[in-house]
Amino acid sequence: MDLRNGEGRASAMPSAAFKVRRNGTRLSVGFILAKRFTLCAFANFVDVLRLAADEGDRSRPIMCSWSVLSDTMSAVPASCGVSVHPNERLGDPTKFDYIVVVGGVMEDLVGLEASYVAYLNKAAAAGVKLIGVCTGGFLLHKAGLMNGYRCCVSWFHHADFLEQFDGLNPVSDQIFIDDGDRLTCSGGAISAHLAAYLVERHVGRAQASKSLHIMIIDNAMRPEKPQPGVSMDISTRDPMVMRALLLMQQNIDTPLSVAELARRMGHSKRQLERHFRSALGASPQAAFLQIRLTFARHLIESTDKLIATVAVECGFCDSSHLSRMFRQKFGSTPQEIRRQAQLEAGDQAFETQAA
Repeated sequence: MDLRNGEGRASAMPSAAFKVRRNGTRLSVGFILAKRFTLCAFANFVDVLRLAADEGDRSRPIMCSWSVLSDTMSAVPASCGVSVHPNERLGDPTKFDYIVVVGGVMEDLVGLEASYVAYLNKAAAAGVKLIGVCTGGFLLHKAGLMNGYRCCVSWFHHADFLEQFDGLNPVSDQIFIDDGDRLTCSGGAISAHLAAYLVERHVGRAQASKSLHIMIIDNAMRPEKPQPGVSMDISTRDPMVMRALLLMQQNIDTPLSVAELARRMGHSKRQLERHFRSALGASPQAAFLQIRLTFARHLIESTDKLIATVAVECGFCDSSHLSRMFRQKFGSTPQEIRRQAQLEAGDQAFETQAA
């Protein structure tokens, strides 16, 4: 399964030939935790390794091993306030099959210290695969280790990525990307699926399935599975349509044509339109308009932005164009909807004070 659409490194899953280290493990993973890292993403990844490593849930690091690496051995605080103590200092990176950088809160993402950057460069030069989880992909980019690689980022951080890494093309319509020597993941619960993907590759499908089932995750998801995005009152299980809807969300201010949308997804315009008709009973254009109008209404009701500003941010020519579309969709103008929202908010505040 080549996720580069025919370009560059292939990411096909090996068959049953598993590499076994001298200590008997088949998969060894080192973790570098950024300051205020995301505990959920780290914990999900480790738990899949833990459950796959031994029989039942005995957790002995037999088939899989893992270690938290550090330069100073100081505890690393997660974004939730819980601290994790490292297991070992930075050393020989070739003892690991993968080194995972777990990122955290966007506001604190200043880059890794020089010792970690040097260690990761040493690992990359030795052929050790690097993984960015959550905003870990940002940190790998800051370290200069993602040049020429695609990077999976959460749809929530798509704009932040573009702002900080001008000229790069982040992918935010897949849950994770295997691009050969670099793997990146949107974080959260999805890190469990990336870990299971690696367990299947190095240990076996049965062990990967066992881990997910014990964690009450029904089925492993493949890399190309669309990320869950913001609800826009459109529901479908068609993967192609879901990916298209996510791309629409990410380009609300500059609406894409159906042809351009299809090109970015690697499908034909006719194929995309056929899937939309089958899944939603509507054209891609109609779905895109609904997404833009729904988001515009959200901004009208929840912010004080000028109507003209909302119109531009949602891809409409001007406030008059937005008003015409609002009347057709909601039966009211943006101004009328905002006044109604303000009245309802005032009534709720009064009822709260009275209670």
